[in-house]
Amino acid sequence: MDVTSNNFNDLGLIPLPSNIEAIESKLQLNEVLYLDFDKQDQSLKNIVKYFAKKSNALGFQIKDGNNNTSSLICFKIDKSSGIKEEAYTLNINSEKIEIIGSGYNGVFYGIQTLIQILEIHKINHNSTIHGIVIKDSPRFKWRGLMLDVARHMMPIDFIKKCIDIIAAHKLNVFHWHLTEDQGWRMPIKKFPKLSSVSAYRKETLIGHYNDKPHKFDGVKYGGYYELNEIEDVIRYASDRYVTVIPEIEMPGHATAALSAYPELSCSGGPHETETVWGIHKEVFCAGNEDTFHFLEQILEEVSTIFPGPYIHIGGDECPKKRWSECEKCQKRIKDEDLKNEDELQSYFIKRIEKVLLKFNKRLIGWDEILEGGLAPNAVVHSWRGMDGGIEAANAGHEVIMSPTTNVYFDYYQLEDHEKQPLAIGGYLPLSKVYDFEPIPDKIDSNKRHLILGGQANLWTEYIQTTTQAEYMLFPRLYALSEVVWTPKNKKDYTNFVGRLEKHLKDQHRKCKF
Repeated sequence: MDVTSNNFNDLGLIPLPSNIEAIESKLQLNEVLYLDFDKQDQSLKNIVKYFAKKSNALGFQIKDGNNNTSSLICFKIDKSSGIKEEAYTLNINSEKIEIIGSGYNGVFYGIQTLIQILEIHKINHNSTIHGIVIKDSPRFKWRGLMLDVARHMMPIDFIKKCIDIIAAHKLNVFHWHLTEDQGWRMPIKKFPKLSSVSAYRKETLIGHYNDKPHKFDGVKYGGYYELNEIEDVIRYASDRYVTVIPEIEMPGHATAALSAYPELSCSGGPHETETVWGIHKEVFCAGNEDTFHFLEQILEEVSTIFPGPYIHIGGDECPKKRWSECEKCQKRIKDEDLKNEDELQSYFIKRIEKVLLKFNKRLIGWDEILEGGLAPNAVVHSWRGMDGGIEAANAGHEVIMSPTTNVYFDYYQLEDHEKQPLAIGGYLPLSKVYDFEPIPDKIDSNKRHLILGGQANLWTEYIQTTTQAEYMLFPRLYALSEVVWTPKNKKDYTNFVGRLEKHLKDQHRKCKF
């Protein structure tokens, strides 16, 4: 039975699985679910514990089971060769429910599908589940959401809520944008002024950046996450098979850091944490060795705290005016036989990449890191359209696609801006998110595997509350989840909207949007 037919729409599954087949069988659900798994396998035990908690929330009782019990759910790992990473099979027949994963993450994703099925049956007060076989695996390995907490800081509970929701929709990366011109949100033991000074701005812009003259609220704003809070988020995400990727901006978007350590700027300061959005002229001095020593110590601490394989260093929107006027930077250009300030930025990024490799981390940067020459092992995060990603992939580099046109969730959702909360601009309806294709035709056929996947970005210049953040994220994030999980030939927008209507009813009840 074809998955793009309407036969499975009533399940409201998002993202749509790769393959669904109906079988001539029915399972009668009881209020007690019996769970069977290898009790000696601690990782599997933790996943089953997660499922039990979710099932309890739906009103089911949980007990240990075996093959002789009804309403039996079995959880297994099958590492047979040839099975895709993160893949799972979900079998539902008259005797039992079985989830078989290629690894622990596969079992976890099978659980997400089963939970969605159980939820819709609970909503419909239907205790009969029709027989079904789902064989599923992701299209892309990178399935992400970026949340900017530097412009406006979001509480830890909300960050965990976001992680819960992305995990439930089989996304696996939480990109945490921690530093900006307007604030620094992570403590660094060796540089305490990043918390006491850089984390705060004296006031915040009222209205839109384009409104002139600028008006301000006159209220000091800021804060930072304690180290134990950050570690808690990392553990919480890891338990849900989500990798947390920190972003520490450099060489631009650094005014907050330079307000505390002005000697690392080209001008020497003094500087203040910015109160206005946009691009700002103060950047780290690329001709000052102390800059690299400072950043290396920061990245060493960040690498110790975040266990994931990547650190995002930004690299975007770095104005070169200060460098062009700086004696130290011009001397660096001459000494290193560089042609111009673009090549100086490339020099900067390549030095930082060597630092990260020392700490067993790979560098990710926005597509501006292509300018002046790309660091050898860098992953390019393409945001200014797709061209940067195309160039990087065709040159043999791994790429994450996040074009503004399709996945910038700070854009308006309706053409009529007056009917929505203030946003940065743009227009990004649900349909345009769903139409996003991370692999453009211009990428050579033998380089398409270098597209790691796609990611949605939520910048928060104009998003001050969690309520507004939720409004901007949902339901567009559900469309993104299907873009990066479901096979391209299985996607159908009309079908998606039909499933979404059912899916939203449960999500709004469960997540309290």
